Amino acid sequence: MAPPKQKYLQLLLLFLLLSLSSLFLFSLSPSNPTPQIQLHQIHSPKTNPNFTFIIKVLTFNRLSSLSRCLHSLSKAHYDSDDKIHLHVFIDHFSQDSQNGSADLDQKLDLSKQILGFVDGFDWKFGEKLVHYRTSNAGLQAQWLEAWWPSSDHEFAFVVEDDLEVSPLYYRFLKGLILNYYYNASNFNPSIYGASLQRPRFVPGKHGNKMQLNGEARIFLYQLVGTWGQLLFPRPWKEFRLWYDTHKAKGMKPFLEGMVTTGWYKKMGEKIWTPWFIKFIQSRGYFNIYTNFPNERALSVSHRDAGVNYGKTAGPDSYLLDEDSMSSNSLELYPLNDLKWYDFCFREVFTDRIVKSLNELGPVLQFVQKKNSVLLVSLYRMRKTVIMNMLCHFERLNIRNYILIGRTSDFLLDLSRRGHPVVDASQFSDFGKSINFQDLTVELMKEILVKGYVIKKSLELGYNTWLVDGNTVPLSSDSFLDSFDRTNDFYIGKDIRLLYVRSSSSALKIWGDDFVYNVASLVDTLIKDSVSRGGILFSAVEKLLEKQNEKFKGVDETGLGLDVGSVRANQMSLKIENKLVFWSSQTKFDTIQRQLANSNLWVVDSDSSCTAVVCHPS
Repeated sequence: MAPPKQKYLQLLLLFLLLSLSSLFLFSLSPSNPTPQIQLHQIHSPKTNPNFTFIIKVLTFNRLSSLSRCLHSLSKAHYDSDDKIHLHVFIDHFSQDSQNGSADLDQKLDLSKQILGFVDGFDWKFGEKLVHYRTSNAGLQAQWLEAWWPSSDHEFAFVVEDDLEVSPLYYRFLKGLILNYYYNASNFNPSIYGASLQRPRFVPGKHGNKMQLNGEARIFLYQLVGTWGQLLFPRPWKEFRLWYDTHKAKGMKPFLEGMVTTGWYKKMGEKIWTPWFIKFIQSRGYFNIYTNFPNERALSVSHRDAGVNYGKTAGPDSYLLDEDSMSSNSLELYPLNDLKWYDFCFREVFTDRIVKSLNELGPVLQFVQKKNSVLLVSLYRMRKTVIMNMLCHFERLNIRNYILIGRTSDFLLDLSRRGHPVVDASQFSDFGKSINFQDLTVELMKEILVKGYVIKKSLELGYNTWLVDGNTVPLSSDSFLDSFDRTNDFYIGKDIRLLYVRSSSSALKIWGDDFVYNVASLVDTLIKDSVSRGGILFSAVEKLLEKQNEKFKGVDETGLGLDVGSVRANQMSLKIENKLVFWSSQTKFDTIQRQLANSNLWVVDSDSSCTAVVCHPS
């Protein structure tokens, strides 16, 4: 048995050995473990997609900026199994004959220094490619010619050389790709990529201030970000083809009401973003953005002197790293939980598709204004004409409308862009069982859907308008309470407009039997050569006459002006009217010409609005 002193020394030695072992093991683990992306109620894809990730670095003559950028990229956390390719595009200096030999030698020397640095830069995560131009391409070509996706599984992360990225940037972008591109439950074709820069700019003139809560989150915003932009392959290809077509035809990316249009008029083809912004506006696409507290971001622009800045402005925000983030900073939420914003930073409510009366009520309550609701029929109307009307709605801030039409790509596209729609093809909640047996099935169902939508609106206490898409409003109150209160019903067979005042007497008349009887008159009115678009209005008039109910003709009120019956120089004198309309017999060329002559044709060749009009909340 060991003496007490010797036993004490043995225990002390054992304690020291255990302490040293713990210290050694602790030293092997990182003091700041790399945060993992947290997925909040998001199911990962069933298979791990094998996608390609390429970093596109655009540089010109800023060696120190390029060095800082590449070193930040190389210090990021990349997963060991992933291949991250690095492509560096070096623009050439301009061949200016006025420069002296000393200035030329200086530019040549700088180019050699940049090439030497890039050649010697160690990139161990994948392929490194260097593209050194033979002439000056400029910033626009640097962006547009940097990438043509080789497949739908190739992604480009484009950075200009004065950018610095967070070590966390890649794992965050990888999480976005897996969960918003490859996960079917969160995929939306409207999303063209993701920007890592701190959001702080609203390009729409007089738009809302960018007010985001202090909690870390992500959201969708139409504006492209040039300080660390991830691009998805399909939208980028679509843009390049769109750009080629418009550029070749001499078109310009002018978009009235946007600050970026002023940039383009000043700088011309030196910049590319006005082109992309115009494309995004015409397609209704969105970008993923991050919002971190304390002005932090996953990418920071140092805004060094160059094309965009005459002199260095310094960092636009603070870089997010392991020490500055909270435990939930990189949480990804389901797409349905994210908010969407347009160029005015006005919230957009996408995919509101009504297929039943139960779904209809909340939408009516949301869109109504001053207890008035406008129902717009898309039946038998050209897409361009409908878009022109919706552009006027945007200009006049008319938002109390719902569009009604049968299932089509156009109807679904309108809902994707934020317009509330009733899908009449899916609608079946009628008050009584109805058997469609003849050739007028579709027309009867159209009338029934419109009739029951009006009934629901009246039940909620809303004055209700029904118009065809053959109408252009001239004032913001065109579809509010424009009539006197002596009648519940106003009917315009020529304008194809129906107005029903919210009242107990109107609701008593407009019941299930009334709606059914309106639809039952289809065969009779077709035989009387009433146009398909005018049957509902004629049927309502006949039934009200039969029941000895009072109504008034809209044609008697002077509310509207018929495009087909006046000359263009007369239209400008009739602005006191609240509506411009045309009959179903008016040719499209006449409609377009007359509206254009009075500055009421406000869509371009893409059938998109020629302006972005912001109305601050």
